[in-house]
Amino acid sequence: MTAKKETPMMRQYREVREGLPPGCLLLFRLGDFYEMFGEDAVRGASVLGITLTKRHDTQMAGIPFHAADNYIQKVLDAGLKVAIVDQTEVPKPGKLVERALTRILTPGTVLEEDQLDPRSGSWLAALNWDKKGLHAAWVDLSAGIFEIASEERPEDLVSCLDALSPTEIVVPAAIFQQDLPEEVEWLLKRSIVTQLDREETESRDPAGELCQTLGVLSLEGFGIDAEHPAVPSAATLIRYSSEMLRRTPGNLNRLSWRRLDETVRVDSATLRNLEIFEVTKGGRSGSLIDCFDQCVTAAGSRLLERWFANPVRDVPELHRRQSLISIFHDRTIQASDLRAALRQTRDLSRILSRLQNRIRNPREIGGIRDTLRQLPEILSGLQILEDEKATDLANRIGEFAELKEILEKTMAEELPGKLNDGGVIRDGYDEVLDRVRSLARNARTWVAEREQEEREKTGIKNLRIKYNGSFGYFIEVTKANVHLVPDEYVRKQTMTNAERYYTEDLKEKEKEILNAEDKAIAREEEIFQGVVDRVLTDADGLRRTAEALAETDLLIAWADLSRMRGYVRPEIDDSLEIDIENGRHPVIEESLRSSPEGIAGADSFVPNSCALSSESHQIAVLTGPNMAGKSTYIRQVALIAFLAHTGCWVPADRCRIGWIDRIFSRVGASDELARGHSTFMVEMNETANILNNSSERSLIILDEIGRGTSTYDGLSIAWAVIENLHGQGPRGPRTLFATHYHELTRLEDSLPRLRNFSVSVKEWNDQIVFMRQVIPGAADRSYGIQVARLAGIPVPVIDRAKEILEALEGGSTATNAPQQSNVPTKKKKPVKESDQLSLF
Repeated sequence: MTAKKETPMMRQYREVREGLPPGCLLLFRLGDFYEMFGEDAVRGASVLGITLTKRHDTQMAGIPFHAADNYIQKVLDAGLKVAIVDQTEVPKPGKLVERALTRILTPGTVLEEDQLDPRSGSWLAALNWDKKGLHAAWVDLSAGIFEIASEERPEDLVSCLDALSPTEIVVPAAIFQQDLPEEVEWLLKRSIVTQLDREETESRDPAGELCQTLGVLSLEGFGIDAEHPAVPSAATLIRYSSEMLRRTPGNLNRLSWRRLDETVRVDSATLRNLEIFEVTKGGRSGSLIDCFDQCVTAAGSRLLERWFANPVRDVPELHRRQSLISIFHDRTIQASDLRAALRQTRDLSRILSRLQNRIRNPREIGGIRDTLRQLPEILSGLQILEDEKATDLANRIGEFAELKEILEKTMAEELPGKLNDGGVIRDGYDEVLDRVRSLARNARTWVAEREQEEREKTGIKNLRIKYNGSFGYFIEVTKANVHLVPDEYVRKQTMTNAERYYTEDLKEKEKEILNAEDKAIAREEEIFQGVVDRVLTDADGLRRTAEALAETDLLIAWADLSRMRGYVRPEIDDSLEIDIENGRHPVIEESLRSSPEGIAGADSFVPNSCALSSESHQIAVLTGPNMAGKSTYIRQVALIAFLAHTGCWVPADRCRIGWIDRIFSRVGASDELARGHSTFMVEMNETANILNNSSERSLIILDEIGRGTSTYDGLSIAWAVIENLHGQGPRGPRTLFATHYHELTRLEDSLPRLRNFSVSVKEWNDQIVFMRQVIPGAADRSYGIQVARLAGIPVPVIDRAKEILEALEGGSTATNAPQQSNVPTKKKKPVKESDQLSLF
């Protein structure tokens, strides 16, 4: 059987298809559609929910070119890559159109506005693991941020990446042949991972590749040695990004080394337990970052995300942020005026990134112009504050008077989304453009006048002269009036309800109009390219300005939030203490304030104080019934400490914190079945991490250690953990320990830096009322049965539980407790103190 002959167009398709990386869906431009063929069509139709057709035994599916962004996002969400083949020349009759692979879109390399979350970073990360530890690089191509880090202990770097939540991670395929740390395996399981072969990840001169991309002679200017173990990962990102963009990224000119020992390390478990970025059930709503995002710009929200992912120990930097918040807090009118001006700015950093990577549309240049219009007012608003720190912030913002003048003169006020739509350049700016535009406009006027003439001449009142891309200009006449059509009309197309015609003079005028419009668009493209080039000469200054605007937005937002919610400026110092007066849980307080049930005012949340010191009152053991607020209390202390290390003010009446190196938590009891671990195993893993890595500068919150196993095992472990945290030396990590094991309260007698506290309740007629107040001293009982009643446990079960409890407290056993209240019980002799475990 003779093989079917391949058409030139399908040969184009096949040649591109063969060179694509795995997991790519190829979109092939044909006129007004992106078409998919063969296996691509089958997979694309399934993912996108579109119709699968067949022509000449080849399966096909297509999407409209103008709506491609929406479809592409669906493909990316499905974890696939999208290869785009575009037409690189204007189609000509009888000639095969030249096409080329212009872009490969992946989750971590998208730059288009419609495919990015405006308020979150879009991080692409590269990982490598060897005997020296875990090495990583990450880049946000949409904002031009590029960083590296290397850690001997992989869990620390995994926590850093977990906070960033990379959209895509690239790794050498050989990494899966190694015994990876469990934390790394878990990170990879929760991300979209792209495996690269050896040639794609290895380089003879990774530092040289980076220098070439960054436009520098060496990496020393960034404080990075060429032999830094994360440099190869950074070079891998450059190569991968270049392949996807089909060119070297044009917006990367800085590389930062994230030194994790300069930050407050917050491990992945603590990020989840404290719900910093998302709540336990998933999603951002109700998380800490959601509660503190009051920014009016997307760039401000992304900066908030970065500061939350990177809380700092740098006390002078924290004081700088706090001072600026204080200024904006006190100067409300000026801060309000600044916010109003910031609302009118556009996302400069992302616009610049697209321009520098040759993704250009007129409206984004208009966005730069709109931002430049606001800069004088923003600068004036900062300078009028007459404060040194506000002046420093203003000095990072440029005015760009010359660039602004150029944009005002060249760009039309209302701009189209695409350059080919025309109307980009102002009338009066360019004589050549004005002349060809005049020809096109005059020709359109001729068409309108001609339509009226033809109606009068033929007597066809609904005669129309129309235009479309396929047929050009034509005269349309309804079927009912066809008998009135003059002989000189030449039939062009028959429709269901109308006939379409043309005349020789209309055909000539069409050539004139289209020729003039093509010339106008070509001239606009030429001028527009010059404008883009001029903008990019100020790219570095514009990016610095964008960073300063984002910081101004965030700090004003925090000042406004602090004023409305009654937050205070925390003192950060070199002590080993935490002293919080009337602290509140920020998220719960806000949820109560905005509760639909009508709970009004901040007083709905009961504030509590906390005093810890590594040298004196180091460990607070907190007892009390379930639902009383133990977990809320220990979490709010950790959140206040976390917020203080981002520079934010905190929910309290007064707060002083000796800077913290790590925040640890062991809270909650959710199983991680996907990792093959029970609740107890997860609990022990997290506890081991705390015991092995905490210092006297750490803050630890522990909730119900040991409850995942038998009572005596759990109690023994909890007891030993407290003794270990206390240690034999003069200092230890500041610790809050919530527990139901009342036996642990006896440790106050033997451990000098341990104090007992409890959450108070009131009991009345066998009912309890939660007071939510933390008070000194241990709880006298657990109130478990009363809490069970509140939860709706049936009365017979509650009554039986009380009988069993009385029997146990009297020295009997549950099986010896009476089944019915009228059955006499044989009392057992109480167990003597000497019969108890010697440990207790």
